[in-house]
Amino acid sequence: MRSEMDSMSENQVWTLVEPPEGIKPIGCKWVFKKKIDMDGNVQTYKGRLVAKGFRKIHGVDYDETFSPVAMFKSIRILLAVVAFHDYEILQMDVKTAFLNGKLEEDVYMTQPEGFVTPEDARKVCKLQRSIYGLKQASRSWNLHFNEAIQEFGFIRNEDEPCVYKKFSGSIVSFLILYVDDILIIGNDVPTLQSIKTWSSSCFSMKDLGEAAYILGVKIYRDRSRRLLGLSQSTYIDKVLKRFSMKESKRGFLPIRHGISLSKEMCPSTPQERERMSQIPYASAIGSIMYAMICTRPDLSYALSMTSRYQANPGEGHWTTVKNILKYLKRTKDVFLVYGGEEKLASEATKETVWIKGFISELRIIISIADAAIAKEFPNPFALKFIRVNYVEVETIFSWRLRIQVSRNQSCDFSPGFLPLFDISGNRGTKEFVSCFDDLIKKLCKST
Repeated sequence: MRSEMDSMSENQVWTLVEPPEGIKPIGCKWVFKKKIDMDGNVQTYKGRLVAKGFRKIHGVDYDETFSPVAMFKSIRILLAVVAFHDYEILQMDVKTAFLNGKLEEDVYMTQPEGFVTPEDARKVCKLQRSIYGLKQASRSWNLHFNEAIQEFGFIRNEDEPCVYKKFSGSIVSFLILYVDDILIIGNDVPTLQSIKTWSSSCFSMKDLGEAAYILGVKIYRDRSRRLLGLSQSTYIDKVLKRFSMKESKRGFLPIRHGISLSKEMCPSTPQERERMSQIPYASAIGSIMYAMICTRPDLSYALSMTSRYQANPGEGHWTTVKNILKYLKRTKDVFLVYGGEEKLASEATKETVWIKGFISELRIIISIADAAIAKEFPNPFALKFIRVNYVEVETIFSWRLRIQVSRNQSCDFSPGFLPLFDISGNRGTKEFVSCFDDLIKKLCKST
């Protein structure tokens, strides 16, 4: 608690003033929490002063509240880049991150319990900066960090606003922000050290060294083989304990063969509904879903089946969810592995070549670009399209295929393309495409 109050004083979070007439200050309280390390051991005991922001009024005490965070799939993509190119990956933690954000509104708060002096007992805190619990606290911090990091030369990613990049010749640097957790990625150690030094000069930071644990996910590296593994064994243990499955049997599959879930399995009587209302079905689904998003794609099908019945789950649905937890108990030490080995790249290339051959045999028009077809054809206004389909292809590479079928038209293209048959029922249609072949060549060359 004393450390928290020292942080408040250093950041000049508030000033003590006489309570304004007609203004009712919001309250505050102390929240205590244990911070767990990657092995599940208690690392630190934290005391956090939190404002009772739920009493604030929209339009009076705050306006905008949205604040972005990095999606975990973005983090995984960059970790795959780290493994492939053998980049360095460092981690930092921002101490009392929200206290760095500046408030635009006038907000008054009562003094924290245990730190009220007799001479100032009647005064209230006029907040100058964000504090945990305020509706706009996260947004204020994010805006402040974004301004600071861009002044240092980083460029914000348009599609992922919490990922930043910086290039200087052959030196590459990336920065990922997840609230107060920061990952710094790059191929030049002195540059990464300069980023850490700059960050520490702007904010109160804790240097965690090489990244090993973030958002409940362990990071293992075998740099000799250029492999990077992600594991959630500690998180899964916590989930099993939460739902009393720690001593259960170990499941062989996430969903047993022949299991068919339906609405007929939902409760039909008030007694059954009352009994199922005591079961944390939705909480279990949400806990399993986080593991699926981060490191366990093998749970996707089972979770898609069970999550459909969260509004009114039955005993059979809950039994299936418990079976997923049993499977997690047996496979909690499974890793999601990214690597830069030639074998992994070879497997990806073979899969890509197979997809190319398969789609070529379908003999339909394919355009890789997401732009309008007008950018692909020399005379787009002469084409009348009768159908547009989108096909998502996911391997180690990802892209979008746009399938276009034209009618009553013929266009001249450079030689070497395969003629396509006319599915519209009219003869004379000949369309050709080469962009897919070019893409395959580029992918094969890059691997």
